[in-house]
Amino acid sequence: MTSPSSRTARIVTTVKPEKILIAMSGGVDSSVAALLLSEAGCECVGATMRLFHNEDAGVSREKSCCSLEDVEDARSVAYQLGMPFYVFNFTDGFGEQVMDRFVDAYERGATPNPCIDCNRYMKFAKLVERAELLGCDAVATGHYARIEQENGRWLLKKAVDDSKDQSYVLYFLNQRQLAHLRFPLGTLHKTEAREIAEKHGLVNARKRDSQDICFVPDGDYARVIELRTGQKAKPGPFVDREGHVLGEHAGIIHYTIGQRKGLGLGIEHPYYVCEKRPEDNTVVLGPNEALFTTELDAGDFNWIAYETPPAELHVKAKIRYRQQEQPATVTQNPDGTVHVSFDEPQRAIARGQAVVLYDGDTVVGGGTIL
Repeated sequence: MTSPSSRTARIVTTVKPEKILIAMSGGVDSSVAALLLSEAGCECVGATMRLFHNEDAGVSREKSCCSLEDVEDARSVAYQLGMPFYVFNFTDGFGEQVMDRFVDAYERGATPNPCIDCNRYMKFAKLVERAELLGCDAVATGHYARIEQENGRWLLKKAVDDSKDQSYVLYFLNQRQLAHLRFPLGTLHKTEAREIAEKHGLVNARKRDSQDICFVPDGDYARVIELRTGQKAKPGPFVDREGHVLGEHAGIIHYTIGQRKGLGLGIEHPYYVCEKRPEDNTVVLGPNEALFTTELDAGDFNWIAYETPPAELHVKAKIRYRQQEQPATVTQNPDGTVHVSFDEPQRAIARGQAVVLYDGDTVVGGGTIL
């Protein structure tokens, strides 16, 4: 593995000096991104986004990405690097574009990915606008992904560190955004980023990564939904695939496709959540093999690699963040949605999640599973 010092030197020499707005969460990744761009001679401006009031999600101030500690860590790094620093209040937009979408999806029986919505509707959309107001040329974040230009088109590519690659949650980026985004960590491994932070004495060099949805830090998303709506989830029947009632569920928002634990059924054979039917408040259970299928349709599709995609594509695709990409054939439906047919059956394809297409390291495009 290339040493941190030589890797940093290569980044510094390949980034052109420009004025950049750095999205700083208070974590080590965005702090190292700011450090690398500062060393590259860029005029950097730090910014932390205040996304929600903790009481809106019923969590303590100390447990979210918007905590005072995170803001102060970001401010400390910006001060150390000699950067101006701002805190932007985007709480109104976050409630509408992320939390309400999250609630609506669960109530419709889908399984949302709020981190994608946050990136799409808040971090990149809002920060690119704010960067223009501040006279910045680009926005930088600590995401592990790469942006390259080939034949006049901007492409999103996987990070060098496959274990940290975040291209899956960035599939929605358009050409204008890609042209004005910088991902300095795309060629680094996570261990190298921490070593760089340690070497430069950054206050958050050993800070642990956040693993939870920021507004659901304890994992109890059903409680957040009930708090947001002001209504308790309505119980209904568990049924098997033939329609036989197996018991009572606590409300469809409490379950995800593929779930086995927490069903509360004293049944000898294992059952899994196979379908959620909000129209009659029913949760359908079945054996594990019932979760496998080769087909899905996706809407709200964003093509990155093509202006006009071919009628049929042979790519690799994945239906969840931590999944390895799987071979698939992609065609377009007459209504504009996209049909994905996997070579091998995939387990627990869930409505509301993203399907993202890859050609090697390049993100071809992605959309929301219908």
